[in-house]
Amino acid sequence: MEQDWESIYRDNVDRIYRLMYSRVGNRPDAEDLTSEVFKAALRPLRLSSSPPEIRGYLTVTAQTVLANHWSVRFGIEVTTLDPDTEADCYDEPGDEVKAQRRVAKILSALPDRYRHVLELRFLQSMSLREAAVVMGVSVGNAKVLQHRALRLAAQQLEEVQT
Repeated sequence: MEQDWESIYRDNVDRIYRLMYSRVGNRPDAEDLTSEVFKAALRPLRLSSSPPEIRGYLTVTAQTVLANHWSVRFGIEVTTLDPDTEADCYDEPGDEVKAQRRVAKILSALPDRYRHVLELRFLQSMSLREAAVVMGVSVGNAKVLQHRALRLAAQQLEEVQT
């Protein structure tokens, strides 16, 4: 039975959103990534596919979108997703307090300059240029600080999760 695009979207958007939210831990990025998944799947997805095939295709597309997100934004490669366990990480968005505590714990373990650049960039949504001005450093220096801070934060995240 062939489905229309709207029903495919309705049937899968919540699952894809939860999957993305479980990986990025914030609504704006999860919403953006969910949109990217459906935009990427719009043309190649066959409407005549079965619901399990559609779910599988959207999961693979989500994996690709997320890997690109982490690679571009943080320099971290993510190549696998387990939708069964990932979607349960946050009952979204009601478990934001848990995510905020994890972020606070990770940030508190970072050196001051690393913590500051991440707070400016991701918690206060400043551009790299704006963060550099606030910190009194060049844009290049802010970029290096952000890169190093994200690497160290990723290590801290692994420690928090284990």
